[in-house]
Amino acid sequence: MVSPAVARFAVGILGNIISFSLYLSPMPTFMRICKKGSVEQYSATPYLLTFFNCMLWTIYGMPFIQPNNILLSTISASGCLIEFIYLMLFIIYTGNKKNRIFLILLVLGEILVVAIALTLVLIFTHTSKQRTLIFGLLGDVSGVLMYAAPLAIMKQVIKTKSVEFMPLAVSVTCFGSAVIWTLYAIRPFDPFVVAPNGIGCFLGLAQLMLYAAYYKSTKQQMDERKVAEIEKVEMGLKEVIVVTRESNKVNSLPENDYSAPPKPKENDFASNL
Repeated sequence: MVSPAVARFAVGILGNIISFSLYLSPMPTFMRICKKGSVEQYSATPYLLTFFNCMLWTIYGMPFIQPNNILLSTISASGCLIEFIYLMLFIIYTGNKKNRIFLILLVLGEILVVAIALTLVLIFTHTSKQRTLIFGLLGDVSGVLMYAAPLAIMKQVIKTKSVEFMPLAVSVTCFGSAVIWTLYAIRPFDPFVVAPNGIGCFLGLAQLMLYAAYYKSTKQQMDERKVAEIEKVEMGLKEVIVVTRESNKVNSLPENDYSAPPKPKENDFASNL
């Protein structure tokens, strides 16, 4: 019979794999951003919240905070690095200079807040229980905010009836990650891990249901947009052809149309005399 410790370790490994897939799932989105040279309508909020959340859970899983939780710490550290790269791409491809500076300040502010929290905890608390409580609560707040971040996108989806800017891969891996980490924290029971991930299960499921509801309308909108773009290109080509034909017509006029009027014959002048 498999011991609870071995089962928990196996679930933790699976959680690392799924969470790593979750962090990599926005790659198609950022490939599109790099290709177009613009962040378009994509929001940096989910990546800011995920970056902040990963920093807190990286510290929470450290032996000096929460013993026997190193798997949670390793995957969270990986998430910090990946989310930081995403945020740098947002900063690079944000067209508005004011928004770019604001985003830089937010990233630096998050790092500063976590650094201050860690310093205060290490100075004023001396037991694992106290440190677990503080970083567990901070992690829960940031985790709930991270899972709630897609609510703004879900509102946009309902308004536009389009899931174009809510990638399916992100929704699927987000739901799977929440389920796995909820199971991981059941035995031994860790309320600080169960709480945000339990909420994440419901929100992830809501995203998948929303995607299923508006998938057809999204495809229809994208097809109509492609047809409109093709018609626009064809219209432009027709205008170019018409202008070219008119130009050729002008150039082909007979020379006598632009020549001086013919001189009168001598006998005409003689008769007038």
